[in-house]
Amino acid sequence: MLKQIWHLYYDGFRNMPQWGKILWTIVIIKVLILFLVFKFLLMPNYLNTHYNSDREKSEHVLNELINKP
Repeated sequence: MLKQIWHLYYDGFRNMPQWGKILWTIVIIKVLILFLVFKFLLMPNYLNTHYNSDREKSEHVLNELINKP
């Protein structure tokens, strides 16, 4: 079944017109840029900057999970 799904998509992309391939390339580039923006700018590595050991990190996470309403 997975092989059939793979062939379905492979044939679909292979037989796609040139403008469709360009549009998919643009979509993939935009998704990668959005991922990079979210990863590096909006999701800072809080635990590594505030705690030194794995024990401190795990205690902080445990306290946040237990004490948050």
